[in-house]
Amino acid sequence: MGAGGRMSVPPSSKKSGSDAVQRVPYSKPPFTVGQIKKAIPPHCFQRSVLRSFSYVVYDLTIASILYYIATTYFHLLPSPYSYLAWPLYWAVQGSVLTGVWVIAHECGHHAFSDYQWLDDLVGLVLHSCLLVPYFSWKYSHRRHHSNTGSLERDEVFVPKQKSHMRWYSEYLNNPLGRILTLTITLTLGWPLYLMFNVSGRPYNRFACHYDPYGPIYTDRERLQIFVSDAGILAACYGLYRLVALRGLAWVLCVYGGPLLVVNSFLVMITYLQHTHPSLPHYDSSEWDWLRGALATVDRDYGILNHVFHHITDTHVAHHLFSTMPHYHAMEATKAIKPILGEYYQFDGTPFYKAMWREAKECIYVEPDEGAQSKGVFWYRNRL
Repeated sequence: MGAGGRMSVPPSSKKSGSDAVQRVPYSKPPFTVGQIKKAIPPHCFQRSVLRSFSYVVYDLTIASILYYIATTYFHLLPSPYSYLAWPLYWAVQGSVLTGVWVIAHECGHHAFSDYQWLDDLVGLVLHSCLLVPYFSWKYSHRRHHSNTGSLERDEVFVPKQKSHMRWYSEYLNNPLGRILTLTITLTLGWPLYLMFNVSGRPYNRFACHYDPYGPIYTDRERLQIFVSDAGILAACYGLYRLVALRGLAWVLCVYGGPLLVVNSFLVMITYLQHTHPSLPHYDSSEWDWLRGALATVDRDYGILNHVFHHITDTHVAHHLFSTMPHYHAMEATKAIKPILGEYYQFDGTPFYKAMWREAKECIYVEPDEGAQSKGVFWYRNRL
């Protein structure tokens, strides 16, 4: 992993063989954001309306073709084959719609076009169709980008310290417990986060992405939260009409299955981008924006990298320059690697193996015993 040399790992953190973990440096980098930006060709920061829309059209065309095949031909298949065809449709259609989700996410970063109103309009429509409250998540996600790696201020996937672990954690720290935890996380994690702030930053009162008056949002943002809620209500009403017209089973097969896959990939992608044995987290005594942004890791999802518009393998660049469109991110990543050196992290472990490994190894964070930097926290797995 990484583009350069590696720091030594304390004996308590070393692992043998091919699983040895080499930590990302946690000292202040010898480069600045400005120096990183200068290494990137200027055209990488240019947004094209036509090019951005071409990806929307492409993804929606593929999704429409898959929908047509499923609804036109699957009922003609003998029952054993239809039982196989529908899960295959869910997996493929869910992957394509994850790409649509990524484009809407880019709209929230103002990376779709030079026009904020257009970005918000496209993002609102696309995310609402996937039951995502566009503005609500846009603002909480923006704060995640502003506070990545901070134990006190990051918005989501904030690791717990050992003293804050739940009493039942030790009973889940085994293969069966991990299977249960991963199943719940991948199927219910996204809606639980939106509705109840599960795995999110703790607030002093109930936090919910659908609540315009909740603690997540400022007074200036509340009106747009109402707009997000209206988008979700419109999408739900459309689904209600479809159920009345076609039946619940039809809607679950055509829409529900792919949406479950989208939600699962969303949780998996974001979890793996910010969870790795080599990544540090910081408390307020050590945290700064650049080190937090570099406490992320690029992953390899094979052909799905292209389907997901490279949100998976260009995430480091995305955290440094979130308004950069996805179609320039690969070129930018290649350009910044020599500058970042050992601060750049890449892990080519297959995502399904990485998900299991991180669930096993990254349970809580603590500073190294005897370390001078008490504000730098590393993942541990011994409860």
